[in-house]
Amino acid sequence: MDKLSVAIITKNEERNIGRCLDSVVGLADEIVVVDSGSDDRTQEICSAYGVVFNVHPFQGHIEQKNLALNLCSHRHVLSLDADEALSPRLFDTILSEKSKGFKDGYSMNRKTFYCGKWIRFGGWYPDRKIRLVNRKMYSWGGTNPHDRLIALSSGVQPLHLKGDLLHYSINTLDEHRKVVENFSSIAAKAMFTQGKNVGSLKKYNSALFRFLQSYLLTLGFLEGRHGWHIARLSARAKYLKYKKLEQLNRSR
Repeated sequence: MDKLSVAIITKNEERNIGRCLDSVVGLADEIVVVDSGSDDRTQEICSAYGVVFNVHPFQGHIEQKNLALNLCSHRHVLSLDADEALSPRLFDTILSEKSKGFKDGYSMNRKTFYCGKWIRFGGWYPDRKIRLVNRKMYSWGGTNPHDRLIALSSGVQPLHLKGDLLHYSINTLDEHRKVVENFSSIAAKAMFTQGKNVGSLKKYNSALFRFLQSYLLTLGFLEGRHGWHIARLSARAKYLKYKKLEQLNRSR
């Protein structure tokens, strides 16, 4: 049977990390956490699970996740966020693959719990993610904060696993607004670093399209008030990202 490492990055995740770790007990042969300076009970909770706990200053989501990936001692790694957990069916599916021998990469559907409700419309489900990989064949890439595992060779094709990755994301609208503010700043800085610039209308057009896509085209309205708030705050995130990018370019 193959060995499996689980890699997680954290910062003040005492609310979530226990649930995440519970979901991989009996599956993980090693759990590696890269923490960026928690001052809550995150490390204390991790110690009860025998986690390999590393502290490293936060340099970006992609950078932290690649560090966690490379610190794992086993070839196959399941990468999780602290606010995620395996559903029982996904646990069993991964365990079955482990017993047979892992392939190079696997994707899975992610289902998000938002403000007290599981969301299925608005483009939020199935939110397919590659999370279980041969760490010699994949690396984290993308643009912060929207990281993703990318195959290092074009010939690597992930298999899809049955079961859901459960994402316990946002509990209140105020929390969602703070996430939008934070993530739009990170995204704008990343684009600015890459030398990107956009026209003055981009922030309006992209926000309008994002709202229509979330609320109408992908049936977000079927989620009721949850779908409305997701659509409008997703649109605001687009607007703020490009507005902040404009401001950065003007300040050169």
